[in-house]
Parts: sequence; C-alpha cells; structure tokens
Amino acid sequence: MNPLLRTSIAASALALLAVCYPSRSHADSANSDPPMFVFNAFGTLGVVHSSESQADFVSSESQPDGAGYSQSWSPDVDSRFGAQLTANVTSQLSAVLQLVAEQDFSDRFRPEVEWANIKYQLTPDFDVRIGRINVPLFLVSETRKVGYSNPWIRPPVELYNIDPLTSNDGIDLSYRLHLGEVTSILSGAYGRSYRVDFPLQNSVAVRDFHAVFDRIEYGSALFNLAYLAAHLTQDPAIALFQDFRAFGSAGDAIADRFEFTNKLATAVSVGTSYDPGSWFATGEWAHFNSHSFSGARTAWYLSSGVRIAKFTPFATYSAVTSYPTSNAGLNASTLPANLAGTVAALDAGLNQVLRTVPLQRTESLGARWDFFRNLDLKLQVDHTRLGAGSYGSLTNIQPGFHLGGTVNLFSAAIDFVY
Repeated sequence: MNPLLRTSIAASALALLAVCYPSRSHADSANSDPPMFVFNAFGTLGVVHSSESQADFVSSESQPDGAGYSQSWSPDVDSRFGAQLTANVTSQLSAVLQLVAEQDFSDRFRPEVEWANIKYQLTPDFDVRIGRINVPLFLVSETRKVGYSNPWIRPPVELYNIDPLTSNDGIDLSYRLHLGEVTSILSGAYGRSYRVDFPLQNSVAVRDFHAVFDRIEYGSALFNLAYLAAHLTQDPAIALFQDFRAFGSAGDAIADRFEFTNKLATAVSVGTSYDPGSWFATGEWAHFNSHSFSGARTAWYLSSGVRIAKFTPFATYSAVTSYPTSNAGLNASTLPANLAGTVAALDAGLNQVLRTVPLQRTESLGARWDFFRNLDLKLQVDHTRLGAGSYGSLTNIQPGFHLGGTVNLFSAAIDFVY
C-alpha cells in the first residue's frame, strides 16, 4: 500500500477514536478528583529527503526502509500516530493503554501496544507498576514518540538508537524523595522475557532485564541517570558464525566473541537539561555494550535553542563511535592452501557484518513554529559525516555506496497533541 495512503488511513482511524471517546479532563477540571477516563492522542506527519541514493536513512533500527535509496522523499521515517487511554479506577489504582501506529519491521503501518500497565500508589511517594512499561534510559524516553513535546523533529539518532530496548514487560517500583528544593525519583525495573522485532524476520529475545533509574529535578534543571542490563539472543542466528566453528578453536574464538547468543548487554546513560522558558540547553551521554558483533557503542549530543515568540530555532551536535568495525579473522597461513578462498570469504563476511555498527557525527539546524494551539511546524537540516569503514546509521546499503562519505537530510514535520 502507498505510504501516504497508509498514513491517511491511520490518521482517520485515530481521529475517529478521538471523536467517539472524547476526553473528560476539561469537563471535570473543576473537580478535585481526576476523571475516571482520560483520552489523549498525538501524532506527527513528516517527510524526509536524503542526498544519499545508495542507502536509506531511518530513524529507528526497526524500520526496513526510509529516505534515500527506497524513496527520495519518505513520509514513513518520522510519521506516527498514537492514542492513550488512562483509567483512574480509584485514588490509588490506575491503568494506562497506549497504542502507536508507525512503520514497523514488516513495513506495515498498524497500531502496536507501546504501554499497557496497571499502577498502584502505595503511598503518595511510592508506587508499583506491572505490565508493559516505558524504559526511561534517556531524558525524553517517555515522550520520544510525541513529537510535539520535543524541540527537534526526532531525538538525535546517534544516541537514541544506541539501545533497542524501549519498553519492559515486567514490573517497576518508584520512590519519590524530597530533599529541600530537590526531588529525586528513584526506580527499579525487572522483566523476565520478551522480544524486539527487526526487519528481514530478525528478532532479539530479551531475558532477565533489570535496571535502575534516577530522575532529579531542581528548579529549571533536570538530570537523568540510568543503568540497565539484560541477556540478549538474536533469532535466527547468523549462519556465518557457524561456518567459522568448522575451523576449530580459532573459528570458535571468533564465533564466541561475535555471535549474538545469550550475551549480557549493558547500558549506562547520563543526561541533563536546563529550561527556564525563554531558552533551553540539553545534553546526554550513553554507553552500550552488547559483547557481540553489534559492538560497544558510545554516543552523546549537545543541543540548545531560544524561544522567540512562537519560533524556536535550535542547533544540535551529536556523535556515535563503535568498536570493533573490523577484524583480522582467521589466519589463512596456518591452514591448508586449498582453504584460502573459503577463509577469505568468511573474513570478508565478518567485516561486512561489523561495518553495520554506527560510526558518525551530525550537525543539525532547525526551527519550530507553534502556529496554532497544540500544533507545530518544524524544519530541520542535518549534515552527517560517516566514519571510515562504517555505514553509520544507514541501512539498505547498495553496491554503489561509498564508505566514509557525507549525507545531507532535509526534514519537515507537523506535530499535534489532543
């Protein structure tokens, strides 16, 4: 189905839902108690153009195609629509269901459950949630899909794509600590098992997810600290690594190092922002280690903007480094001469896989115009320099692609909230 048609169908469906199930928040605003049901909707209509015609720019690793090779101008990269229903059953018990429709791993535009959890407020400062819960690894993890809440068209992909785990099927506990003018929200999460899907029928099974977070508020300043760990397994496994095992201990060593099977992956992040109203400045740093071919990645960004009436121009610098991006592979000199061709092919295949880890830096300029209540228009240009030997965050690499080049993007988007 044509992407623009898919976008229109999803928009119509969510608009119909909004009409059929209106929010009661305004009608009940005079009451001290929250309404029993609250409906909210949000969405983005965006389009992206890429100067690179031999690869695709995507905003998420779960997207199968994007702007560049597949479509010169892509409406799929940033467009999405979401609906959230909150049920306040009692003063202590509530539930939330959030659906988001966006391009998924199978190139379909269909609503998926982003959040679905029950919350019990044990005390005014202590609560527990069970179900599918957001993972607050980054500053805007909770609102990364709500374009209207963010200054940019999309959070910097260098950092926000560093870890594929955006939600947890499990339990979390949160405690709010008050220290004078400082508020610290400490939380811990655990999840037993779930799956993250990617294009080409690939998925990552997640087991024994556990994490700790601390969100600190002080006036106009916000700090976010996070650590998470989980055992990850790719399914299906890459057959290349089984071929390496046919070469004895040397091949086993390579397969054990790079094969994505029951590897303990860890991520740590630090973020801060300052927003007094007339301007903002924010920055984050994160490190993710998969102990596999996906590598160890370090990413960061700095972004700042100023609000002038209804306009907010902004600038961002972001970067990601990953290692390893290459490997010597097997030593052909220690093997029979008739195997030299096979060894060379295996080593080339390994380095082809390792080049998929991102290595790039991006300078961005953009502006936001809040032209109507609950509506904004954003324009953004990005200039990305790819690292030597890396495809960066690009996908669908074609034979004519040149490593180490530059990519220019132009993006436009309209965001709304209801």
